[in-house]
Amino acid sequence: MVYQTTSADSGDVAQIDLRPVRISRDPVRRSVQLLSGLALYGTSVALVTRAGLGLEPWSVLAEGVMKHTGLTFGTVTGLISVAVLLLWIPLRQRPGIGTIANVVVISVVVDLVRAVLPDQHDLGWQIALLAGGVALNGVATATYVGARLGPGPRDGLMTGLAGRTGWSVRLVRTGIEVTVVAAGFLLGGTVGIGTVLYALAIGPLTQALLPLTTWREKREPEQGH
Repeated sequence: MVYQTTSADSGDVAQIDLRPVRISRDPVRRSVQLLSGLALYGTSVALVTRAGLGLEPWSVLAEGVMKHTGLTFGTVTGLISVAVLLLWIPLRQRPGIGTIANVVVISVVVDLVRAVLPDQHDLGWQIALLAGGVALNGVATATYVGARLGPGPRDGLMTGLAGRTGWSVRLVRTGIEVTVVAAGFLLGGTVGIGTVLYALAIGPLTQALLPLTTWREKREPEQGH
């Protein structure tokens, strides 16, 4: 997977290589980056859910399923991730260490943070949690994706569908998220200003941060002649 990002100063488009790299390459730094990013992602999702102003697309679906099953939010999030992984099979996508960690860490952290953070009813706190959660989600996404240890279940579904259909990643992602929001809304998930804010902000935030977080091979210094 190669990600394009535009320099704000020059307007040039640079290529960022996000293809998975073996864990044996710089394992300590990349493992810490992966786990930190996933923990921050789970925290960000919990913040947005407690704000009560609308959820990001997959959380809308998770909340809708939660209302019909009685399971915790984190458990439902994990089960949805497993279901999405099953969709990888016909797409011939292969999970990596980061894929499995994505399912486990996010599910656990979401429940832990929600257990200590109650629903907010004061508008000021709701806005603060929503804005903070969305911003943190952008940081978290760039951090764990930049570790290059395998895509998350949803990321893999997006790239797999794009590869099999020939459609653009933007079109595929939009189609997936619209479908997910619609299904979650029909199940009783919360759609609101937070859903719109997330949809508008997450792409630009991730794009701006990926150049700072993406792991790259160290090149040997050139020998002088």
